[in-house]
Amino acid sequence: MTKAELVELMAKEAEITKAAAARALDGFEKGVTNSLKRGKKVTLVGFGTFDARKRAARTGRNPQTGATVKIPARNVVVFKAGSKLKEAIN
Repeated sequence: MTKAELVELMAKEAEITKAAAARALDGFEKGVTNSLKRGKKVTLVGFGTFDARKRAARTGRNPQTGATVKIPARNVVVFKAGSKLKEAIN
């Protein structure tokens, strides 16, 4: 599903305009992003949890040449599905 399809679905389900649904989705994205930047989790009970974790620096290999490559440390976003989401897809 693309962002445009999600906006259309949100507008239909909430009986609002697509423009309002797009603003709501953009606000949700900004809220999650800002919380993760500050090191806070975002928990939507039953749906899931977004969390930012630190991945340590490591060495990897270039699959074509076999040469070792240093991969720098970085933050990654992790999503853990909630119970209602897990039940809904199974």
